[in-house]
Order: sequence, then structure tokens, then C-alpha cells
Amino acid sequence: MTNREIVKYCIDEIIKAGADKVSCSLSVGSKNELNVDAGELSLFRTTFNRNLSLKAIKENKKGNISLNKLDKESIDQAIVELMDITNSTKPDTANDISEFQPAKTFNLGSKEPNLDLMYSRLKEFVEFTNNKYPKVILEQAILDFSYAQTILMNSNGIDFTINKGVYGFGPMFTSKDGKNTSSFNYAGFSSIELAKSLHEYANIELLMKQSEEQITTQQIPEKFVGDVIITPECFGDFVSAFESMISDYPLISGTSIYKDKLNEQIADKKLSIHCRPVSNDIEVGYFVTSDGYETKNSTVIDKGELKTFLLGLYGSNKTGLEKAVNSGGAFVIDAGDKSLDDLIKSVKQGILMARFSGGNPSENGDFSGVAKNSYYIENGKVKFPISETMVSGNIAKMFMNIKNISSERTNDGTSIIPWIQFSGLTVSGK
Repeated sequence: MTNREIVKYCIDEIIKAGADKVSCSLSVGSKNELNVDAGELSLFRTTFNRNLSLKAIKENKKGNISLNKLDKESIDQAIVELMDITNSTKPDTANDISEFQPAKTFNLGSKEPNLDLMYSRLKEFVEFTNNKYPKVILEQAILDFSYAQTILMNSNGIDFTINKGVYGFGPMFTSKDGKNTSSFNYAGFSSIELAKSLHEYANIELLMKQSEEQITTQQIPEKFVGDVIITPECFGDFVSAFESMISDYPLISGTSIYKDKLNEQIADKKLSIHCRPVSNDIEVGYFVTSDGYETKNSTVIDKGELKTFLLGLYGSNKTGLEKAVNSGGAFVIDAGDKSLDDLIKSVKQGILMARFSGGNPSENGDFSGVAKNSYYIENGKVKFPISETMVSGNIAKMFMNIKNISSERTNDGTSIIPWIQFSGLTVSGK
């Protein structure tokens, strides 16, 4: 059977087995990967991936199952197991599948990688690093190209096909001078083509330069409450934490601090955050939501006001609130009107935080963790790299206490984020 025939077969057989509604997706693809280990090109490999996901709803009971074998016997056995799972679950009227939408095929990138270009780009990156940043040790760097065709259908007539081929690069590195070693750091980007040298994407070269600077660190002079300028790479983690607070589970359970804040001010007016998975701004986005809807762009925070929750179909049915038009991510944050240098000059006492190691914020938004690969700022000047330093605060208060947003932004292919300066955060030696 072809891939489409497999998906159609699954839907027909699950309906015959007694399901009221069915959703099925099949993703088949490959990954070509070039590796650098300990500074040397060490590995080329190709892996093949396939995943068949089946969902059944019967009398408001829902079951899910996934498998990677596509022969008829394996599929038939999986359908039997799926219906057993479905019949054993509790009914929930919020369970549903996406309604009919016109059939559509989406294409992004190419189907085949340029292997010669991949090799030359990675070799060039290793040579560039060795020559310009000799103290940087490339612990590992992976350049890959992933292609997949995904077919999504359901019993309401959904028929989406997504063909997606994307390059991805992720180096992890430390720096060493004698017995002194920096903390490890990492970077990365996604792109549909390798149009320029790898170190020119995102802030990869900047982070390697900083890694050499961070071989020798110092303790901050004292505990203080002050400003923290968060880099684009680091702030992406905070945006993801915020995203989870306005998603299904916290809103269904009523634990989200933002549950009653729709169309209200939840951040400083300088902050606008958009999800743009199908815009020209984001090179590598997505076309279909996780619950089977064609994706649209949205604004999550507009000049500080919360404009939408990121609820899926189940969360929307459960809460009675509007379903989001996308699945989040693909964040684009509006630039500010001051340069990063101006942000730094405005800081009396604070830090430039490039990496944050800590758990997710608590239900009330409190967070605490360690600032790594970061710098101490005093009287408008970056003084020195800091040894591991604790940073704590509350994400809701932090969003309200934005002092400045940089005019510069970093685009890693999946998000566009500036440097953001926050006041009122507690900074202390570990």
C-alpha cells in the first residue's frame, strides 16, 4: 500500500471496529547527519523514520496508539489494541477531532540534501573555529538534513499532506586555557538552505567568542536586586514557560495565573509577542496544528495585553474558551528602539544572562535558577564573566517590569527574539 492508502485503510478499519470518530497521521522520512566530536569530523549517517499515529473516539471515550511498523498484520493488531484502549477509558464530552477543511498540500524546503555543501560547510566551520577561537573546544557539532512527508486524515474528511525538508545545526562547546575551563554552551539554527557559513547564523560566533572570555570567571560582589538583560537564546526558555501557562492543562485545572487575564494588561506596553508559523518572518514554521487544523498566525501579547490563550481543541471544549489558531511557538517579538549597547549603559547594577539553568516556574510564576555563561554589569559597563550565580523572581512581575527592548534581534529560523532588560530581579552568589 502507498502511504495514502495506509492512512485511508486505517480510518476505514477503525470505523468498522466500532469507533465514532477517527484521526490518523503517517510520517515517513529520513535524516542525513554529519557529526563533529572533539573537534574532528567523525561520522556520517542516514536514518529512516516512520511513525503511524491512530486516534479513536467511541461514545466520547478516546484512545491513542502509535507504531513504526507499516505491514498489514502490525496495523491490524494495533487497531485491535487501540479499540481495547478506547473502550477502557472514561468518557469525556470534550474529546473530538477537527471538523472538515478543504484538502491541501504544504511544501517547505527540498526533498534531498546537498551533501557536498553540508560537508564543506561543516569542514569550514571547524577550520574557522580552530583558527579564530583556538581556545574553543567543539565537544560536538551536528549538521543534519531532515525530510518527512506527513499525511493527516480523519473521518470528518480532513486530508492534509506536508512535505518538509530542513537543515539544522547545533554546536556544543567549551573553552579551555591551561587548567581553567569555561562552562559549556550551545547554539543552533534551522534553515531550508545553507546560504552562508554556519558561524554567521543566529549568534553562533558571538557565543563562541564569549566562551573564550568565560574561561576565567569571578563572583559577583554582593547580593542585590537589580536589572537582568536576557539574551535571545535565554529568553526563548522564558517565553516557552509563559506559553505553557496559557495552554490546556493550567487553564483546564484553573491553576494558570493568567486564567482571567484575557484582554488585560499582563506585561509592559513595550512587549508584543506573536506566533507566526506561516509568515515570511519565520523560515521554518509549521502548517497544521497538533489537533488537525490548518495553522494561522496570531498575536499573543499586543503592547502588553494578553490577546489569546493557546488552547487546543480539547482544552477549548473543556473550558468553553476559544481555540487557538496555532499550536504556539514560532515566536516573533517586536524590536525596541534602543541598541543593546544602550541597554547595557542604562544598568547601574545587574547581569547579562545568556543561559538559565532552572526548573519551570511554579504555579504562581516564581522561578529560581543559575545564570550561566553570563556577565556582571556595573555603572553601564560589562565588568567580567561571572561564576554560577542565582537569579530569582516571578515571571508575571518580570513581564510587567520591562525597562527596555533592544532594536537588534536574533533570528534562528524558528523564532525572532531581541535582548530584553528587566528590573527587580534578585541576583546572588551561589
